[in-house]
Amino acid sequence: MSRWRDVTGGVAGSEYAARFEALARSGKDMHGEAAFCAALVPAGARVLDAGCGTGRVMIRLAELGYDCVGVDLDSSMLDVARAQAPELLWFEADLAEFDPARLGIAADFDLVVAAGNVLPLLAPGTEARVVDRLAATLAPGGLLVAGFGLDAAHLPVPPSTTLPEYDECCAAAGLTLVDRFATWDGAPYDDGGYAVSVHRLDA
Repeated sequence: MSRWRDVTGGVAGSEYAARFEALARSGKDMHGEAAFCAALVPAGARVLDAGCGTGRVMIRLAELGYDCVGVDLDSSMLDVARAQAPELLWFEADLAEFDPARLGIAADFDLVVAAGNVLPLLAPGTEARVVDRLAATLAPGGLLVAGFGLDAAHLPVPPSTTLPEYDECCAAAGLTLVDRFATWDGAPYDDGGYAVSVHRLDA
């Protein structure tokens, strides 16, 4: 069972969406992840939102002209996403077993984004498998972007994945580190408790 399901019971979609709606009403910018991704690949690029949740990042990227597909294991989150953007492609699937061909979609994404602590909230022991599956969906030269917490202050569960461990998973999947930041607005990484990592699939 994923750590996410341990925390939420798989029924947190509406509550999760309401929390972000409240933040948006307070004036907080809710589109930092989408803006970060948009700076990496041009409009029209194919983007996979891995662990898409309620679709906040993907819906914004679609509005900016990206060809997007969302995948998540939590049906309650996907219910919210589909209600907000029924015209987009949303799939319920375990990232550890994700195979685009089984869903009738091409595995040639220009960018895969895993925002919202996707990696630390996976089922224990599946991290390398998930990174490998995500890398397999990329076109040559494509990018994997993942942002996640590294300490208790940035996670709802005990820390489980270190950056060296994540980089090892990426290297085993044919991915090379391009850059790393402390936030989605591009602040330099400072060895803090949150990191946004950009890896490229070797051509």
